[in-house]
Amino acid sequence: MPSGFDDDIPIEPMTLRGRDWPCLRQFCVFMENRVGSLHRLLKQIEQHDLRILALSVVDTVDFAVARIMVDETDRAREIFELADLNFIENDILGVELPDESQPFVSIFLALVSAEINISYTYPLLYRRNGRGAIAVYVDDVDQAASILKDQGHQLLSEKDLLSDDEYF
Repeated sequence: MPSGFDDDIPIEPMTLRGRDWPCLRQFCVFMENRVGSLHRLLKQIEQHDLRILALSVVDTVDFAVARIMVDETDRAREIFELADLNFIENDILGVELPDESQPFVSIFLALVSAEINISYTYPLLYRRNGRGAIAVYVDDVDQAASILKDQGHQLLSEKDLLSDDEYF
């Protein structure tokens, strides 16, 4: 019986992996602030052959939050769920550092001039053609992306992170 669709045309699956949308996926993993917690988390990630592309840890007396980006977000999500870890995901901008004398000032000035709040930033383990990159968490990702593009800054996609110089 015909399905009403042209059965001869293959349909490509749509996934977020390798998307060209200028945003990156960040995991925020909540842990008790105890000796060995971070080690156990990183072991969980690396034993499944995931490449850590960014890591930032914020801690208090009782708990810590590890902000992590990996090369395969779908696998990481599954691993975190199976390990019963408390985590959230959010979008974050990856910005290649411009070849200027003050690359950070250039990026942050564009955002501050547009009155976009920068909550935090940290370096990415990324390098292509001699340029590094940073992750920037802002209150309005879409507006920030638009502003940075208009100012000539290079935003990174998940696909870009998979094609860096890897061994710099």
